[in-house]
This record gives sequence, C-alpha cells and structure tokens, in this order.
Amino acid sequence: MTHSVTDSASQSTANATNRDSPANPATDSSAYSRLLQPITVGKKRFRNRAIMGSMHTGLEDDPADAPKLAAYFAERARGGAAAVVTGGYSPNQLGVLSPFAHPFNNDDMVHAHKQVTAAVHEHDSLAFLQLLHAGRYAFHMESVSASATQAPISPFPSRALSDEEVAQTVQDFAHSAKLAAEAGYDGVQIMGSEGYLINQFLSSRTNQRDDRWGQQRSLFALEIARAVRAAVPDDFLVDFRMSMLELVEEGQTQTEILELARGLEEAGVDMLSTGIGWHEAQVPTVITSVPRAAFSWATARVKEHVNIPVVSSNRINTPEVAEQVLAGTWDDTGVETDFVSMARPWLADPEFINRVQSGNARQINHCIACNQSCLDHVFENKRATCLVNPRAGYETELTLQPINGGNTGADEIPGSSGNAAPKAAVIGGGVAGLFGAEALAKRGYSVEVFEAADTVGGQFRLAMQIPGKEEFHYSLKSVLTRLDAHNVKITTSTPMTANEAFAAGFDEVVIATGVRPRIPEIPGIEQAMAGEFNVDVITYAELLSGAKQAGKKVAIAGAGGIGFDVAEYLVEAPADAGADGTAGTADTTTADITAEPQSATIGEWESAWGVSRRADLPGNLERPHPPRAQRKITMLQRKPSPQGLGLNRTTGWVHRISVAAAGVKQVSGVAYTKIDNDGLHLNVPVNDATKTSKAIRKAQKAGDKEKVAELEDDLKNNRTDTVLDVDTIVLCTGQESVIEADFESLTEDQRSRVHVIGGADVAAELDAARAIRQAVELAAELKR
Repeated sequence: MTHSVTDSASQSTANATNRDSPANPATDSSAYSRLLQPITVGKKRFRNRAIMGSMHTGLEDDPADAPKLAAYFAERARGGAAAVVTGGYSPNQLGVLSPFAHPFNNDDMVHAHKQVTAAVHEHDSLAFLQLLHAGRYAFHMESVSASATQAPISPFPSRALSDEEVAQTVQDFAHSAKLAAEAGYDGVQIMGSEGYLINQFLSSRTNQRDDRWGQQRSLFALEIARAVRAAVPDDFLVDFRMSMLELVEEGQTQTEILELARGLEEAGVDMLSTGIGWHEAQVPTVITSVPRAAFSWATARVKEHVNIPVVSSNRINTPEVAEQVLAGTWDDTGVETDFVSMARPWLADPEFINRVQSGNARQINHCIACNQSCLDHVFENKRATCLVNPRAGYETELTLQPINGGNTGADEIPGSSGNAAPKAAVIGGGVAGLFGAEALAKRGYSVEVFEAADTVGGQFRLAMQIPGKEEFHYSLKSVLTRLDAHNVKITTSTPMTANEAFAAGFDEVVIATGVRPRIPEIPGIEQAMAGEFNVDVITYAELLSGAKQAGKKVAIAGAGGIGFDVAEYLVEAPADAGADGTAGTADTTTADITAEPQSATIGEWESAWGVSRRADLPGNLERPHPPRAQRKITMLQRKPSPQGLGLNRTTGWVHRISVAAAGVKQVSGVAYTKIDNDGLHLNVPVNDATKTSKAIRKAQKAGDKEKVAELEDDLKNNRTDTVLDVDTIVLCTGQESVIEADFESLTEDQRSRVHVIGGADVAAELDAARAIRQAVELAAELKR
C-alpha cells in the first residue's frame, strides 16, 4: 500500500517548520502545520499525525470492562487523536501477560470490542488493536520463548516453543487480526519490540535455536507479517512495532534492524512504529530524566531505508517537539517522519490536539513522565491512570458534572443557569490546591486560591529543581494557564483561615496547606540549626528552594524518595566553595515560572548511559560515563535494608543506579547519636547492614531459623560508634501536615463545608498522585 498527503498545505510548508518558526506556538495553530496535516495510508485517512500509542490500562483483561475502555478511548478520539492503539492482546492463551487476561481469539472478544471501535469512530478517529504475545515476559507458569530462558524481571522460567508451536503461533496472529477486523478495528499493530516474543526470536540474546527459526532469526516476524496481511481485507492496515534500538547486551545491531524493516515492507506491512529498549534493559527509555524525543534519530534512520510511513515515539510530550520530530529538525536528524505516537501525554490530557488546533497549546495538561500512576500501576496489576489527570481510566466513574445543569465538554467552563455561582476558597497553592481549584472551576464554582508564600507550586516547585525532573516546571506552568482561562483568582503572600474565608462570603473552604519537613529528635539538632556548631543542619526544602546551601561534605539523613532526589541534586550542583565554605544554586523561591529550566542534552544523556549510534554495535550499548559527584555525599538510613527499595517500581532502579554510579556512599542500619562541632555522631553495624539483611531474607526463605536469629543478633548487638565528618546535614526525614485552622470556633454547618486534602490531610509520604486525585474527587462530590 501507499500513503499520500491529502490536505491543502504544501509539503514544503510542512518541511519549513523548525525551531526558528515565526509563528507563536502558544496561540497560533499554524506553528504546527505538519502535526495537524492529514495523511492517507492505504485507504485509511488520518486527520492529523498524532497517534495515541499503545499502553496497557488494566481494562483489557476482562471483556466486561469494554464499556469503560470505550469511554476511555472515546475521550481521546474526541480530543483529536488521529488514531488510538489499544493495550496488548495475545493471539493465544500462552501469550497472555497475566493468568487472568483474555486472549483476542474468540467471538466474545469481538462482540465486546465493537463497543470500543464504535466509540472511537464516532469522533472521526481510527482504532488499532495491538497484538502482543508476551513470550518469556508472561507472568505465569506457562511462559514460552524462542529458547528455554528466564527473563531477569520474571520469576518464571520459559520453555522453548516447538517448531509446530511456532508455526501455529503465526496462524494465531493471523486469526486474531481477522477477528479484529470483524470487531470494527481499522488495523492491528503487531508488537515486535520491547523484549516480547517476536523480539525474543529476533535477538541472539534469547534465540539460540538451530532450526529454521534460529538460523534466520527474522523469519518468525516476517511470517507473522505475511500471514496477517493475507488474513485481513485490503483496506485493513497492518502496523508493525519494531525494536529500533535494543539497549541490551547481545541485542540486534542497527544493520540487522534496517534489514528487518525492509523485509517487513516487502511482507506487506503498511506502517512501522517505533519500539525502544527491552523491559529488562538497564537504560531508561521513558522516564522524566530521559530527554525529549531522545530516540528520534533511530526512527529517522529506519525511515531513510523504507518507503512506507514510520511512527516516532518515546518522550514526545509537547506539540513543539512533535512538530520538529515530524519535520526532521529535532536532534538535527534531517529526516522527516510521518507520525508521532504519544501514550502517556494522552492520559494526561485527552484534549491534546484540540488545544493545539484552537491555539491553546499552553493549556495542555503536561505529562511529567513520572510513571507513578500509569506504568507503576500496570506492573502492580492496578488500573492505569495519571498523576496529573486522575480521571484517566475512570471516565465513567469520576465525572465533573456542571453544578448549574447543562452538558459541558471535558474542559469547557460551565455556563450559569441564572443562579449566582457558589464560591470556593482554596487555602494553599500546592498541586492539590491548584488542581482542585481547576476541577471546581470546571464544575462552575467561583474559585479563589490563597497562598501564604509569595509563589504557588508547593512541592512541585521543589521537585523541578532536581536534575531530570524539569518536566514538573511545565506541568505547573500549564495548570496556571488553565486556571487563568477559568478565571480562577490566585492571591499570594496571604495566609487565610477557614474562619476568614467564611467571613469573606465563601460557601466552601478547601484546606490544601500541604506539609513541612519533619525535624527528627537528635541531641544537638536545635543548636546546629541555630548556627551554634560548625555543622549546618538544613531541610530538603531549604536546600531545593535555594534558601540554604550545602557544603563539600554532606550527609543526607533519610534515603527515601526525597533523599534520592537530594542526592541527585547535590551530585550535579556546583561544589565550588565560597567565602563561607558553602555552595549551592540561586534562590528559586521567587523564581519566574515562565523561565525555561536547563536539562541534559541528548548527547550528555547518551554518554551518561552508554547509548551509541554505531550501526554495528549489538544493542547499541557502550561504556557509560555517568556524572560523578563534585562533593562527598553520604546517604544514611535507619533501616538495615538496601537503600531505595521503596522507590517506585518502574523508576526506582534508575535512581539507584544513578546515585551509586555518582559515587554516593550509602550506609544503612544507622542510629543518630548526636550532633556537635565534631560532626554527626552515629552508631552503626560493624558488618555491612545491607548484606546482613539480604542474608536474613535468604535464611528466612530457606526456613533456617537459627541462621536468622544469629544474623539479627549481629545487626542488633555487633555495633560501633563513629563520627561522620560533614559540614552540612540535609534532613530528608519525613513530613508533617500544615494546618493552621481553628476548627473549634466554626459552626457545625461551617465544619461540614471545610474539606482537608493533600498533605494537609495525610503527610505520610509526598504523594502528589494521591493529593491530586483527592482534590478532583472532592470537586466531583460536592453537591452544592
């Protein structure tokens, strides 16, 4: 099949869009002429170049969830997605991701999915079903692969498929594709990347067969492509998501990848989508520290060798980046691509393209690539949603109905039915307060936010100072733009109480005053914080805001998420001492939110993680050169276990690798004795606590009670005192809620109209996802 451009904009106009375009990308949709340009592939017309990429949601596993899945995709189709791609469905029972998932191989699935395709087509979008055989990534005891191997991220060994089973699997893919067409899908996407079964056949890492499927490792992929093409109608599209960059040892070379791409084109594939890395790769590919569109060069390289459309993906989360990737001006590739695929950005904002078309690109609810509520949920068998948009995945359950009647769209401002809008005071301008204010305004409340500090943003403003977390800046910037569009007034440098809010005429009061760092009880800590010792004791908030600075020898008390953030901040912050022996960054407390943050370039990131562009290098991996700390940093933890075990599942490993590679010393099992002029006094285990705790777990699994008792006694009693020579101690020892309200003086009716959310409600962890969800749920539930 062929593809053609069908809109009135000339190809040369689209090609001219680059970083120097005179159009204002914030308000002028002409700045995105290529992104918004229709294209026809085969007999299917895509209304623009933005595809909602595949992402497992947790709604795929049970056909009974089809109505929820339909609502989920319909909202993105209504928001402008040219096409949506479902999460992965296996063509047979062996390939399901989990034991309770349903393969797409029966009439019941066809019937259920007709709801999904009808909902998408209603909004002039195309629908693709992704066919994914998990192979050795299947989380059940019947996992199979090209050879008998075990994935490092799975507890289950896999067996090798027989020759007959491989051939049958090819036919299973074809059968599922035929059923997808019957269900009303416009095409299928064959998952051939990310380390799933097809990818396992392609790589010598997992394919050690000596039969035809091993002698020609690409045969399995090519046979599936041919069989699927033959099984479906001519107007049905076949998209193959191929691994364009492996990032694992013994992975495919770029030369092999290009050969496969040409073979897939000859086999009748209509489009090639980009897959990057295996799930077991020790190189991050999607988290916030990965530069935007860091892998567009790999897609561009494939595009140069085929004559069918290609789809670029990974860390494309703004229309500006998308436009430049399509035009070939991002990362100076000089090669145009045909589509961009974004998955998580569509979770964050289902109105992504509509905002671009209407000249409101600055209002896009920004995906911060945190993985906290999407991918982490998937790997924990929870429903995927979004930290900055808790309605994602819950479209039928979490709705913001206008309080004065009417039927509004996802982000319209409800009109009044004649009654005066009720007034809501939001006390606290952190993320819970800001996103809660937006949700209230969407329902039709007249909202004012009161913030005691001179800036809003709360913990997000601190987080955006962490290297690799610059995306938080854009999220804060976009929510403020949307609040302005909703006429939400923000008053800073103004402490407010519930009493004062009611006296000012507000009907509802939302307390979102957040948290403050908790100060642990350590002898000498108060004197140190008062400047009486040679050792400075500061909080993480003081450090990240720029209010206080760190010296050249730093102890981080606490090794949770904030501790790791602080460690990474200190690794890259300059350590050139000033006259007072300290160093740090400029004060960011009053920093202009419109200022652009500085982040690592693609080249710097590739060097740090050992990513090569050489065509002949298996997996495109070389020796990494991570940044080294310019100061002496020691992370301390009371628990004897290895540090960072409680970090988020899909991102924690990246932080653990980064901190260790930077040369940060980690000490677990500590007890804080005191602080004085000599430094930080500790009582620590004589033997390495983390090794001992690992040995305890091993003995527990083996049922060796005597060994467990012996090791636990060693941790408890075989200890010694030591003094850590430091000039700065940064406290990352938890938080406590900030509530300055006098609830006792309120009437019973007033107390019923005071609502406490976010960190002000629960300060156990800094959990922005919980805080924002709580804020939006509150806004949805208010009955005024």
